Amino acid sequence: MTKGAIMRGLGLFGSLKFWIVASLLLIGQPALAEKRVALVLGNSAYQNVPPLSNPVNDAALMARTLKNAGFEIVDSRQNLSALETRRVLREFADKAGNADVAVIYYAGHGIEIDGSNYLIPVDAKLERDSDVYDEAFSLDRVLVSVESTKKLRLVILDACRDNPFAQSMKKSVATRSVGRGLAKVEPASPNTLIAYSAKAGSTAADGGGTNSPFTVALSKHLTTPGLDVRRAFGFVRDDVLKATSNRQEPYLYGSLGGDDVALVPGPAATAAVAPAAAAANPQADIRHDYELALQIGNRSAFTAFLNQHPDGFYSSLAKLQLDKVAADDAHNVAVEKAKQAEQERVRLVSSGAQKDAQVRAEADVKAAEQARIESEKIQQAAQQQAADAERIRVGPAEDKPVNVASLSSAPPPQTDITKSVQSELRRVGCYSGNADGDWDQESKRSLSQFNRNAGLKLDVKAANADTLDAIKQKPARVCPLVCDHGFKADGDRCVKIVCAEGSFINGDNECEKRRGKQPVAKRDDDDRRTRRDRQYDDERPSRADRQYDGGRRGYGGGRGYGYDAGVGAMPSRPQAAPSRAQAGGGGQIYCDTVGCRPVRPGCHLGYNGGGGKANIANPEVCN
Repeated sequence: MTKGAIMRGLGLFGSLKFWIVASLLLIGQPALAEKRVALVLGNSAYQNVPPLSNPVNDAALMARTLKNAGFEIVDSRQNLSALETRRVLREFADKAGNADVAVIYYAGHGIEIDGSNYLIPVDAKLERDSDVYDEAFSLDRVLVSVESTKKLRLVILDACRDNPFAQSMKKSVATRSVGRGLAKVEPASPNTLIAYSAKAGSTAADGGGTNSPFTVALSKHLTTPGLDVRRAFGFVRDDVLKATSNRQEPYLYGSLGGDDVALVPGPAATAAVAPAAAAANPQADIRHDYELALQIGNRSAFTAFLNQHPDGFYSSLAKLQLDKVAADDAHNVAVEKAKQAEQERVRLVSSGAQKDAQVRAEADVKAAEQARIESEKIQQAAQQQAADAERIRVGPAEDKPVNVASLSSAPPPQTDITKSVQSELRRVGCYSGNADGDWDQESKRSLSQFNRNAGLKLDVKAANADTLDAIKQKPARVCPLVCDHGFKADGDRCVKIVCAEGSFINGDNECEKRRGKQPVAKRDDDDRRTRRDRQYDDERPSRADRQYDGGRRGYGGGRGYGYDAGVGAMPSRPQAAPSRAQAGGGGQIYCDTVGCRPVRPGCHLGYNGGGGKANIANPEVCN
């Protein structure tokens, strides 16, 4: 080979080396063209409930973490009112519209109403449960702000604290539930993840330091360059469980595609080293995939894991989790069918349907309730098996083969039994509190009320499996719905009584027509009085009759006046004496055995010494 050829070869090698190095340098740099934006909200200074100490500190820590990670926009706000929060969300939606990655972090109070989640601004009062629609803003409204983001939409909620609003809030509808913590959510948009500081239905701790355990773990793992965001939340979960002695477990909802999605891109060397690391410890890679599926927690995630890893210890665990998801879905369907059957029965009864239709509806209610009870038993067994498997997995022998079929279904813990009893008491209308597992005085009073109305004698001191089974046997409401004055029961809720015009609600809570003043018919009363007086005057004895009667009493000295002494017999019935107008002789009356008549004109009554046999005591004497 000539010297020129060697020099040309060296030159070609040098050029190739340059391009390789240049390419590695270019590939190794983060994707600087990727636009990443974030909105950080922290509410501590609540005006109507005791303030929180950590949310403002947590928001400041997250804002610094995201700024240090190279986010183009980090909008940090604190202690916003409802109006200010809505304005900030509108402004952030414009910034996130053309971004590749958008993150919203919120620390403060949150609440769950009827399965929907709401974040609470600092000026909220929430005197009634219906006020949440006006004074708070829903999680769906937050998601709208990032729906136009291209690659990753991430919402992080450190809002599962024990909520003081739920304790004083009045219920406008008896069946409306106010949950403990936040409710489980399934994002409808693709490439969307929602992270809770504690899984649905549980509360998170603020911690004893300046920041909550959840935010401390986030600042440590979330912005690790090249680390998939799902695995980052897996590390966050492990740190929080350790810091809270397994009392608080963060949870991640939603799903992404098969490619790694890092919040902060890493160098290409990370991708080159990854296959070698996987080859060195394949079981660890499978474990990370399983933990990722466990974080997502839905049917699609576990199915995808089983397609990738059909055999082995983790596949058996995934199958148990898949059975648990199926049992949860079946139970939800059974609960909905039981609710619909009960609503149909109430509708038929209230509308006065035919008896056979009501009988069929009652049978449907019993069948649906029995199916619900059976599905709940299956659900509890599946949940317990999955929990037992998880306890074995995190133990020392997690990589050893385990006979999954040998996992027995142990009875559920006391907290779960108490929650189930509280939920059943709420279903039958005897309990209006939260199913939080705390058997407090309100729960005991509710069970006492159930005993009175159901005719049972269950022990109210503690919740147990026998109590749960007894309540489940009741397919419909047991405790009557009590409504305030002016309201009436309509199914399972109180509705306002509306009376027709001119009516009012009386003391019996019924509509009553107002009574106006009755007109006085004086003419008719005077006529009736006149007729009555005339009748009385006709029947009343005249003055002459009274005088005659007095004369008989004065002269006759006995009951028989004017009798014929010669005959010695009383007349059978004295005739009515004529009135004074008819009488003559000064108004005197003459009576004999024949009858009585006025003394003739020019005559008067004489006196014969008191009368006797054949002697008239008062003869008529004419001159």
